[in-house]
Amino acid sequence: MNKKDIDNFKQRLSAEKAQLESELSGVGQKTSGNPADPNDWQATTTDIEVDTADDNEVADKLEEYEGNTGILNQLEVQLTEVAAALDRIEKGTYGICEVCGKPIEKERLDANPSARISIKHGHDIPSPKK
Repeated sequence: MNKKDIDNFKQRLSAEKAQLESELSGVGQKTSGNPADPNDWQATTTDIEVDTADDNEVADKLEEYEGNTGILNQLEVQLTEVAAALDRIEKGTYGICEVCGKPIEKERLDANPSARISIKHGHDIPSPKK
């Protein structure tokens, strides 16, 4: 893969990272309470005055929180994958299959710039590194 390709994927991944962070901020907020993961996010809901809230409002807020938690978890996984791909670019290992060590097909990276494995090893997905 040439420098132009790498720069293109870096640009796409950076844009995807910004988009994911924007989406995450819509359903949660970054927390500082998890020393193991300083990039951890926690789901939030819109404000509610608990003193004046009725049971239906509380139930609606709980439902909103649960929905936001599911969305947040998926977005966090995607953000971790994108950040890891950007890290691989910086380390010079981007586009190398984590299973066999050979180059990942360009068409696979075009479809998913954060791919860590080649099409051939699609079923041998290693767990993401945090």
